[in-house]
Amino acid sequence: MIRMKRNILLHPDPRLKKAAKPVSDLSDELRQLADDMLETMYDAPGIGLAAPQVGLSDRLIVLDCRKEEGETPRPLVMFNPRVLSSSDETNVYEEGCLSIPDQFADVTRPAEVDVEWIDRDGTLRRETFDKLWATCVQHEIDHLDGRLFIDHLKPLRRQMITRKMVKLKRELARE
Repeated sequence: MIRMKRNILLHPDPRLKKAAKPVSDLSDELRQLADDMLETMYDAPGIGLAAPQVGLSDRLIVLDCRKEEGETPRPLVMFNPRVLSSSDETNVYEEGCLSIPDQFADVTRPAEVDVEWIDRDGTLRRETFDKLWATCVQHEIDHLDGRLFIDHLKPLRRQMITRKMVKLKRELARE
């Protein structure tokens, strides 16, 4: 199987603000895309990646929050993921994003979420996530709805990060 790293879109990009379309049928191409996305995510390195971040409008996310040395990886591929329920209790994590490199901010989200999705074999799965896993899966599902973690911030902070990203994209274009 040929694996390929994908290019990650950088904010601001209108494709990051569009809601992704549900996946109606799992094809070999979509499974390959999931594999490519996992390789891209690990290579970046990151703990989650959504299809819109690689320029595709499919409801597909990949994640693996096991990042400690010696920990066995737990790559998850989720087609059409959705949060079924979330806790009233919240957690605050410093979030970052592969589409907004080197920018981090505290984001408050539900501490626990119950998520349903279709795995790469076409099986309907359901699991309750907490801690970093809960934050990550919510962050990636946000991408599928055209939301970025900075959309959870106050306008001034969001604008400051966006200005830094515009400057970074300008510098990269010159290289």
